[in-house]
Amino acid sequence: MFEELFVAKPHVFICSNHPLAGREALDLKDLEEYPYLSFEQGEYNSFYFSEEILSTLDRNKNIKVRDRATLFNLVIGLNGYTVSSDVISKKLNGENSVAKPLQIDKELCTVPEYMRVGIITQKNMPLSRYGQAYVEALKKHIDTNDE
Repeated sequence: MFEELFVAKPHVFICSNHPLAGREALDLKDLEEYPYLSFEQGEYNSFYFSEEILSTLDRNKNIKVRDRATLFNLVIGLNGYTVSSDVISKKLNGENSVAKPLQIDKELCTVPEYMRVGIITQKNMPLSRYGQAYVEALKKHIDTNDE
């Protein structure tokens, strides 16, 4: 089952020193020469459950990683980028990463202009107490950031 937590517009995460960091917004054409970073979900991953919006587009440079720390290190070290919501934790990722709105050209791709962010749980299977505590903490954090 899917439970929506919030709706967000797609953003590009880049290094604060990236050559495009001074722009207000970016489009895919702006990013063509830079490496795209995405998560490889393991040997038995599902094409249909990618974390990133626009993950099916062909890119000249594509690097797959298996953990978030590596992804953000490569965003900084290689002037790479990833596409996600505008939610970024300065505590986890430091001050070196920034999120810029992604302008989507409707002629190039037909993805929605927003992302529905939520949690997926197994139907008829209650969350553990730790899972419930985690979801409640997420909801409190989201409510705090909406103000």
